[in-house]
Amino acid sequence: MMRSMFSGVSGLKAHQLQMDVIGNNISNVNTIGFKSSRVTFQEIYSQTLKSATGPSTGGRGGSNPHQVGLGVAVGTVDVLHTRSGAQRTDKATDLSIEGDGFFIVSDGVSNYYTRAGNFDLDRLGNLTAPGGLTVMGWRAGEPTSLAPRAINLAGLHMSARQTDALNFNGNLNADSEDGHIENYTISLYDSLGREHKVDLEFQKTSTNAWAVNSISIDDQQISITNAILEGEPIFNPIDITFNTDGSLDIGAFNNIIVSFADNSAEDMNIAIDFTRLTQSSGNTNVRGEQLGGYTAGVIDSINIDSNGVVTGLYTNGQAQTEWVISMANFTNPAGLVKLGNNLFEQTTNSGTADLGTAGSGGRGVLNPGSLEMSNVDLGKEFTDMIIAQRGFQANSRIITTSDELLQELVNLKR
Repeated sequence: MMRSMFSGVSGLKAHQLQMDVIGNNISNVNTIGFKSSRVTFQEIYSQTLKSATGPSTGGRGGSNPHQVGLGVAVGTVDVLHTRSGAQRTDKATDLSIEGDGFFIVSDGVSNYYTRAGNFDLDRLGNLTAPGGLTVMGWRAGEPTSLAPRAINLAGLHMSARQTDALNFNGNLNADSEDGHIENYTISLYDSLGREHKVDLEFQKTSTNAWAVNSISIDDQQISITNAILEGEPIFNPIDITFNTDGSLDIGAFNNIIVSFADNSAEDMNIAIDFTRLTQSSGNTNVRGEQLGGYTAGVIDSINIDSNGVVTGLYTNGQAQTEWVISMANFTNPAGLVKLGNNLFEQTTNSGTADLGTAGSGGRGVLNPGSLEMSNVDLGKEFTDMIIAQRGFQANSRIITTSDELLQELVNLKR
């Protein structure tokens, strides 16, 4: 038998495997987070027919070795972790990674790694990947040195909080006559989350001077500095003085203490800030806001930012950080082994997973509301397909030509 025939066979096998890889790449052209592969070839051991010789002292020159190659073999099948584009979905739990890194998902026993961020919430509140694997992360405030755990958003609630301050801004009409009164109502919340209406009375006392004469809460008149909801009111007006240019001069900041008669809620020490008030000609347009207070609420939806911070949006209109999604990076991502279902597993050559948050330690940031597309380049794949086809065809021609030579040898006996 001829060596060339076996070389041709090895070429057929190598190019067949190349076509297998190309076919798999093309079939996954629309698989989210898919990383394509490539095949490289290397020559098989060459048979030495004559060894090299060095020059002799008698004037004869040296000669090179005579070798015949024995065919081709597959050198590597490499996974190409090159970047690809993102597909916009606008779904809050869809995430793509811009840069290096992998999401960590778990079956409760082992951790796996994926670039596919098509996550969802199950009925128990777990953030899950397709197939039920849970997405891993840390609770808000936990150090990332701890082992990440399954992100769960079930049963999250926010306790009520009392108001810390009342801040006012806007304008008091400088053309108002002395004794003129402007009334304003603002809400505050006690420690039980109950809303109370606060009525303020702004009275002009003289040129460039105003006073807050009284405050009532829930239509019960109380004092400013020692407020109660029962008993006789003790008035202690807040004096507000303006400069000739309309800016505030003095009397900008005071506190009130509110005690509730039934002791159902904690006493409230509320700061009242008037520093942003002005006095100029024109209509009075005082505006106020309460700070720090809100009713109790339960989680209504979530938002995930570019650093993987999961923020809960509550029914009381408040937002609160709940979790941080963990990410892994590897010294040699190409050393990971594919498991199917867009999953990778750590190997001895990939290096140990370096855990952290998005945007830190070389890990990419997240693009919420989008999914990473496949990095398959169809133009390249079709070109490689032509090359593989021609390579297969050429190697098959080696076999048929070798067969014809053998046929000629057989015909010698006739």
